[in-house]
Amino acid sequence: MKIKEFYGRGRAVLSFEIFPPKKEGTLDSVFPTIERLQVLKPDFIGVTCGAGGTGGRNLTVPLAAAIREKCGVESMAHVTCMSSGPDDVDRIMDDLRASGVQNIMALRGDRNPDLEQKHDFRHADELVAYIREHGDFGVCAACYPETHFEAPDSATDLRNLKHKVDCGAEVLISQLFFDNDHFLEFRENARREEINVPISAGIMPVTNKKQIERMVTMCGASLPPKLVKMLQKYEGDPVALTDAGIAYAVAQIADLLTEGVDGIHIYTLNKPDIAGKITASIRSLL
Repeated sequence: MKIKEFYGRGRAVLSFEIFPPKKEGTLDSVFPTIERLQVLKPDFIGVTCGAGGTGGRNLTVPLAAAIREKCGVESMAHVTCMSSGPDDVDRIMDDLRASGVQNIMALRGDRNPDLEQKHDFRHADELVAYIREHGDFGVCAACYPETHFEAPDSATDLRNLKHKVDCGAEVLISQLFFDNDHFLEFRENARREEINVPISAGIMPVTNKKQIERMVTMCGASLPPKLVKMLQKYEGDPVALTDAGIAYAVAQIADLLTEGVDGIHIYTLNKPDIAGKITASIRSLL
């Protein structure tokens, strides 16, 4: 089933994101995670190319296949320009077809000097166009509520996003953000630019101060003052910080659902217990 088919049914779509193990041959280690996420009944689960963009790339397709085959949940495999040329993409699409996975998240990917970089696709729009031309896949792409950190301004970023959609991206999933006003303003501006595909809001539960500070540095998201205060107050108490982070995420999601968001995409960090607590709190709102 193509992911775009989940949208427009009168309710918000719920999806999760996980990453594969860092080492090949250890796929079984993540099965308990996906089995626990399956119980939460997401519409689909996305699989990244590895935590932090390193390692695990060769396990993305097998894990996406396992989610669909073993758990009966639709899945989506991430593919990046940075690690894939045309031959790589052709091979990935062949493997996905063979396993019944019908969806791809097409990304540029993070620049990582420790990994071999490919330069056939300069930006995600070129990768989107190639996948649409050579394969019958549902194609998702990323968007940035606070503007891509390499874009000169928000207007340019929106024009680039519109082009990516025109190339064939059918659903957009946002980068993490912690101030809903940023997302709602972005959504309004996107609609004004006639970007009319569904947009899911990417939500990252904050459970580790150093981790989230590193992530926002990498992606250009901002930390609002109330979240900074929360991190400072509870950074020495992991249990309290986790509880506060879950509460913050639930409040974000409840507000977004009230505003009629198309979908909620939870970056689970492979922590099904946290995803479970959030889902339990919002299930009646979906």
